[in-house]
Amino acid sequence: MELTADEIDIGTRSPTVLLNSIDASELGVHPLDRIRIRHDGRVTTGIVEVTDELVDPGSLGVTRPLGHITGAVEVSIAPRPDSVAYLMKKLDDVELEMGELDAVVRDINNDRLNDVELSAFVSAVYTHGLSREETMCLTNAMVDVGETIEWNRDLVVDKHSIGGVAGNRVTPIVVAIVAAAGLTIPKTSSRAVTSAAGTADTMEVFCDVDFSVTEIKSIVGETNGCVVWGGAVNLSPVDDKIIRAETPLSLDPPGQVIASVLSKKKSAGATNVVIDIPYGEGAKVESLSEAREMAEDFSHVGTNLGMEIDCTITRGEQPIGRGIGPTLEARDVLSVLEGSGPPDLRVKSERLAQVLLDAASLDETAVDIVESGRAAAKFREIVAAQNGDPDVAVEDLEPGAHDSTVLAGRSGVITHVDNRHVNELARRAGAPKDHRAGVRLEHRVGDEVQEGDPLLTVYAEKEEKLDQALSFATQRKPVRVLPPDEALIEQM
Repeated sequence: MELTADEIDIGTRSPTVLLNSIDASELGVHPLDRIRIRHDGRVTTGIVEVTDELVDPGSLGVTRPLGHITGAVEVSIAPRPDSVAYLMKKLDDVELEMGELDAVVRDINNDRLNDVELSAFVSAVYTHGLSREETMCLTNAMVDVGETIEWNRDLVVDKHSIGGVAGNRVTPIVVAIVAAAGLTIPKTSSRAVTSAAGTADTMEVFCDVDFSVTEIKSIVGETNGCVVWGGAVNLSPVDDKIIRAETPLSLDPPGQVIASVLSKKKSAGATNVVIDIPYGEGAKVESLSEAREMAEDFSHVGTNLGMEIDCTITRGEQPIGRGIGPTLEARDVLSVLEGSGPPDLRVKSERLAQVLLDAASLDETAVDIVESGRAAAKFREIVAAQNGDPDVAVEDLEPGAHDSTVLAGRSGVITHVDNRHVNELARRAGAPKDHRAGVRLEHRVGDEVQEGDPLLTVYAEKEEKLDQALSFATQRKPVRVLPPDEALIEQM
């Protein structure tokens, strides 16, 4: 069938084409089917949407990924990619082979799967899991389709937390300590997906985080380390596409987590990685046995990729630090580096950094590097290299102008601070988009409080968002306070 192609900007990431229902019927295609488009001697595949409102009969609407196709084109039905059959196998709980997983990854990378098919793959992995062999194959395939960074150094270290713990902003501190010790640590980090801040969001309070591979190598060459946004470079790009499919339903299956983390680390050139696996009520991993099993899988897959993996299993039943939200977390980071700050954030950061120092057989401690001021100086050096103000002070990092404090409704003991609810509370206040929005925790689990004592303070840049956040806090009560006798029973 001959049609006339014109670009229509509907903001899609996939190679979508729009057909009038009359032409779709004549071709025999339905929404999310594929068509071949022949144009200027080239053949391109598009994923079909049917609309009579945007496209007239005889026309083909092409979205931005296919915007180079204009004028007269020849269209015909295209077959489904072979990988669709493989993801159907996974839905039937059949283990996939290397070649099959490689085909799935390449089709995801080339946008050959429609949104329903990608969601089916994600759902199959969530429902049936991945075997260790599948996880290794998936990780290798994800590395192969993206860029990799070569450092020409025997030792390149990195750190990752599997997430789920509010305010757990140890990465900038770890990078500063390790880089100050002379090790190479090129840290690529994520922005928030469901949390109130990702590491990249918090680092952006200090400096730029969007850099090319060439710029990253220059920054690391100058300072030994960096903290940049991984989405600005093409390291394991399939991981980003899978995460977008997982996010609406908050799916995060363990095998995919391992493939996601290690494909990014391998692509970034890491040789030694410390993995933080928090566990506890409200964390991504709730039991110690699950955490241990995940640690074994990380180590096994990492060894297969030629990396040394050290897993640290940490408590994750409550937030780390006091601030939740980009600016409030940035204040905690700078306070710790300057010698004060939340003790739990400092201790955890030093312990994770020490693992990397020990991996390099360095005869110095993370504690000494912080206390000497070398970590703070290195952090400011990295901030300057990333186009930030190296002289920034904690008091310069002001939270939102609108704030309100949530008070204890009764006297007792704090028995739980819910990670998910605290994150959502900060998001209702405007984080991470509003950098200065968020939550400051006034107490931790185990603290005794009296009726009317402050539990947390909510900050917002807009008054209406503060009201929304306070309404959520009233409904969900992210901080649990029980009378001493009930608290004792709960802890037993």
